[in-house]
Amino acid sequence: MSRDSKGMDINILGREFRVACPADEQEALLHAADYLDKKMREIREQGKVIGVERIAVMAGLNIAYELLSSRQDKGFDIAAIKRRMNSMEALLDKAMADQNELFASPESS
Repeated sequence: MSRDSKGMDINILGREFRVACPADEQEALLHAADYLDKKMREIREQGKVIGVERIAVMAGLNIAYELLSSRQDKGFDIAAIKRRMNSMEALLDKAMADQNELFASPESS
């Protein structure tokens, strides 16, 4: 566990797991664990897959499929968005530096 992370317990299919998670991400982790638990329970209730490991793999595959499908359907590409945000941030930094130079007082030069 890192200094910034603290241990927390999550419950999936009635089994408790202790995981390290930064304090500011704990709520998101709990939502993710609840979602995974829900997906695994759905698979188990269908009765077609037996064994916790197989259920976990099927749930993981289903969740990955959902994620990839939503990216294709909506054209969502987080890497492209991050690149664009970094580019915009660089442009803003340059514009702010230009503004600071333009309005700098002659005494500070």
